[in-house]
Amino acid sequence: MPDFRYSLLLALSLPLAGLAPSVASAQVVTAGTDSVQVASRPVTADSTRRTERLLGMRVTRPQKAALLALALPGAGQVYNHRYWKLPLVYGGLGGVGYGLYHYQTLYREYVDGKNELIAGKKLGELSGKDVRQETSEANVQRGINFYRRNRDTFIAYTAVVYGITILDALVDAHLRNFDISDDLSLRLDPALLPTPGQAPRAGLALTLSVR
Repeated sequence: MPDFRYSLLLALSLPLAGLAPSVASAQVVTAGTDSVQVASRPVTADSTRRTERLLGMRVTRPQKAALLALALPGAGQVYNHRYWKLPLVYGGLGGVGYGLYHYQTLYREYVDGKNELIAGKKLGELSGKDVRQETSEANVQRGINFYRRNRDTFIAYTAVVYGITILDALVDAHLRNFDISDDLSLRLDPALLPTPGQAPRAGLALTLSVR
């Protein structure tokens, strides 16, 4: 596979004609007869420029992954071919979802129990199993406050976990075409830096190659 090279010639301020001091200079070298050869290769479009269709709209790959994850939990991970993340997605959402359901159920039970107390029922006659065991109306009210607070907390937890799944799909789609290859090389070579109207300068070619 051809190398893609960035070459930089650093002048040593030693003109070959007179060895007189001069100001150091740097020049980016392109392909030419008196310069370091620069090989090129087609640049692959990154994920933010590559577009696909979703419901008739043109969207980038990260946008499509995020929209799929927003519409259906785990769909963005499937689109990115990260199937191993599905248990994490549904495990996280299932955990916070169960907590939300649990506290919402108890909150409704205590609210209904308080309404029955207002209607004239006694504590031992309430329909809810948990609220029926309370020993005072004050305890019923404390139960309402406690379960409502925990329910609201799990609503926030659910939103956070859901947002993380969307963010994960978005970031994963951005990084899908990111080159993390270790095949890099750096080399210093002696070279001549052509200067119009003057003698060539001795210099060093600093070459960074990405294979």
